[in-house]
Amino acid sequence: MSDSAARPVTAVLPGLLLAMFLGAIDLTIMAPALPAIAQDLGGFNRIPVVVTGYLLAATVMMPIYGKLGDRFGRKPVMLAAIGLFVSGAAFCVFASSMSQLAIFRALQGLGGGGLSIGAQAIIGEIISPRERGRYLGYVGAVYVVAAVGGPLLGGFLIDHVGWRGIFVIYLPLGILAAVILALTLRLPQPSAGPPVDYLGALSLATAVVGIVLIGPTQNVIFAALAVIGVVVWAVDNRVAADPILPLRLFRDRGFAIPVSVSFLVGFALFGVITYLPTFLQVTSGLGATQAGLVLTALMAGVLIGTVGSGRLITRSGHYKAYPVVGTLIAAIAMALLGMLLTQHQPLALVGLMIMVGLGIGLVMQVMVLAAQNAAAYRDLGVATSSITFFRQIGASLGVAAVGAVVVSGDAAADALATRIPLVLLLMAPLLGLAFLLTLALPALPLRQTAYVTEAA
Repeated sequence: MSDSAARPVTAVLPGLLLAMFLGAIDLTIMAPALPAIAQDLGGFNRIPVVVTGYLLAATVMMPIYGKLGDRFGRKPVMLAAIGLFVSGAAFCVFASSMSQLAIFRALQGLGGGGLSIGAQAIIGEIISPRERGRYLGYVGAVYVVAAVGGPLLGGFLIDHVGWRGIFVIYLPLGILAAVILALTLRLPQPSAGPPVDYLGALSLATAVVGIVLIGPTQNVIFAALAVIGVVVWAVDNRVAADPILPLRLFRDRGFAIPVSVSFLVGFALFGVITYLPTFLQVTSGLGATQAGLVLTALMAGVLIGTVGSGRLITRSGHYKAYPVVGTLIAAIAMALLGMLLTQHQPLALVGLMIMVGLGIGLVMQVMVLAAQNAAAYRDLGVATSSITFFRQIGASLGVAAVGAVVVSGDAAADALATRIPLVLLLMAPLLGLAFLLTLALPALPLRQTAYVTEAA
């Protein structure tokens, strides 16, 4: 990359990474704060509403942000997402009940759903796919720092400041990200297009709400919502001039396979890591810190895989081998975890978690790169958002499915001891299916120029 091209990227990147960090750390920093929040505001039974409200709002908005960025430009949409996120955080500081907090968290989620989507779409526009690999390490590092540092920072703030301090720190960080992007980001204005597909956005949102809530509630109403939403969305795709998530994209293997692999990885990975620390504490006698360190091993593997694959992709110009190898490693390691989990061998457990993380690190960000490289410029935002959107849907369903398997046992400890190893063994074939899909991933040449350069 030339110096003239590198300078704008260097100036914009801190703002993009900071915005991504805010979106990534939100859930991890909130985890240790939930008991303190419930104790202060009352209503431990309202904790799931607070958590689900944010997740639902963020997930629903992901494809919408992608399409709005394609239509109206990524800079104003990104700044709007940061504004909603910061505004929601400001309201959360003054929440006086769990109901208020749930509403304010949902508002914050409306912005949070666009932070990672917007940042990755902007990276996709200002950096060519061939050069983008070297920046995947920064993106991976953001998620690893958020995953590892979020609970630590949340615990520190709870002990020394109080839970409202979590939302206070969002304000200067969000404003700083917005200022950096407002001053440094220069993108071409998209050409005028057909009207926004509001019916498609509404039907897709309805489907997401139904799909995400049917698992934890077991309510037939949400199943009906999911079906209605999917049917209306499919019909709308045939008549809308510019669908919010076009079905035509799924006819392209360069898009359909990364989306499918992301869904399977989200289902398998997040379904397991949600319950694994609890399993270790209940059945192995580990403390919360020790159980958390096992997930740290996984995140270390993710970082190694993401940074290593990114640099090698930039050097070679080829990307297909990494998700093929990554899904295979993750599938084998997941199966071994299922077989060895009850044998209480800490070193083997840590080693296998590193293997799972390494495999995932070779896959997740490369799927974003593959989808962006295959997409036309007009679909860049949709392609970017679809990867994260379907991974999040997979994660939500995975968590619900694993929870259903676990609670179907007798006593809680007995259920964890027998069901979690079984779940790991069941998840391994899903990663095996992802491996088979990556074999069919088209190995397209990586474009040498960025979209913003082509437009100029």
